[in-house]
Amino acid sequence: MATGVVVVGEGIRKRVTREGTGPCTQFPDGTKALFHYKTVLCDDKRTVVDDCCHKDKPMELIIGKKFKLPVWETAIRTMREGEVAEFLCDTSHVVDYPQVSRSLRRIAAGQDPREGQRHCCGGIAQLHDHSLGYEDLDKLQKDPQPLIFIISLLQVQEPGTYRQDAWAMSDEEKLATVPVLHQEGNQLYKEGKTIEAAAKYYEAIACLKSLQMKEQPGSPDWIDLDLKVTPLLLNYCQCKLLEGEYYQVLEHCSSILNKYSDNVKALFKRGRAHAAVWNASEAEEDFSKAVSLDPSLAPLVAKELKKLEQRLHEKNREDKARFQGIFQ
Repeated sequence: MATGVVVVGEGIRKRVTREGTGPCTQFPDGTKALFHYKTVLCDDKRTVVDDCCHKDKPMELIIGKKFKLPVWETAIRTMREGEVAEFLCDTSHVVDYPQVSRSLRRIAAGQDPREGQRHCCGGIAQLHDHSLGYEDLDKLQKDPQPLIFIISLLQVQEPGTYRQDAWAMSDEEKLATVPVLHQEGNQLYKEGKTIEAAAKYYEAIACLKSLQMKEQPGSPDWIDLDLKVTPLLLNYCQCKLLEGEYYQVLEHCSSILNKYSDNVKALFKRGRAHAAVWNASEAEEDFSKAVSLDPSLAPLVAKELKKLEQRLHEKNREDKARFQGIFQ
């Protein structure tokens, strides 16, 4: 049942459209709020700017992590789990919304939210004459105006009851989480759960990559982080080999070998991936290099080459039979 409008902060008015059923919470720093949101203009048509209600994954916000749009944290702190409410926010609270929306849209599309951004003096991320890549957001950036946020608070998770996503962690938390994720991935791999193991390895890689972005490429700290990424990436590739994702293996192993040309594991895994996609000469070259670096691999390589020879022989026989059928 809808309630009347109440002021919950300077320039922020709230109207509850569905009462919450969860307990009241103090929202201490570190609390995770999962919610759906819809952003609408304050025009007669209540024109929708964004609507995440139909997406598979809800929006997540960690209280106290200084999200780019502080008004969302202010709003959520007034809500109970299960509640739906509208928040009418004055222009001063939503000046940065076009930039936030751009990032969220790009993330939802699987794109890098930082790509194409300008970094300017004084901390200004975007110039008013610079396009955000979305016509409606460009218009909103050029002509800021009050916005209405319709927020559905789905779940509240207390600090310590969940693992933070990499983007929400401090640098120290990311470093501490990597070995935990690595171990969890190893255990899942031993249990034959390669998809789940790959996800753990990928999450650990994401933590290290986010730290690496802050370092100068080629610097000692950058190299140290890269050396931590490499074994995780090799484990990830092993999972992808078993899943039949051979082109991913080729891509990632090649990225390793571009930096560390003598990485035997990367050569061997790339050789297996080449063999799986019928790149016979490339597979033989990688296997040969791997054996020259580590002669103990000779029996394994011989087995892989024999399998490749048998597969090629079978494929040639099938191709010959198929072509004979065409021309008869």
